[in-house]
Amino acid sequence: MKKIVLTLLLVLGSMTIEAQELTWHTDVNKASEIAIKTKKPLLFFFTGSDWCGWCIRLQKEVFTKPEFATWAKENVVLVDLDFPRRKQLSPELTKQNNELQQMFAVRGYPTVWMVTPTMVDKKVSFEKLGSTGYVAGGPEKWLAGANQILANKK
Repeated sequence: MKKIVLTLLLVLGSMTIEAQELTWHTDVNKASEIAIKTKKPLLFFFTGSDWCGWCIRLQKEVFTKPEFATWAKENVVLVDLDFPRRKQLSPELTKQNNELQQMFAVRGYPTVWMVTPTMVDKKVSFEKLGSTGYVAGGPEKWLAGANQILANKK
């Protein structure tokens, strides 16, 4: 019995570690370069990390799960676009996030946009694939919707 419990703890622990190994970029230009090289779309996560209950719930119920980690590593480059209330972001990061918020007409949080970046005259532009937000039902339901959005990729 102890061996079974120990084995389950090890398996669950390794899944948690795998989910934590995801890289969430904050610099959109750097993330765009990676996305262009790897031919993957960007996943923009517009969040209020320290105040938005639905954002925190989306992270807890989906983004920290091993299913999401596996999917994300294969399909997208992750970008965290935070709008915190209690912590201070650098002026450059605040400016970048505000510009993207306006560009994508984000009116509420969480909002997740999937986009394909392209480089035109050393400037990044984005082709919108689709957006989503919090979806009840755990990673399976959220990923099903995300896969439908990615199906719009040319």
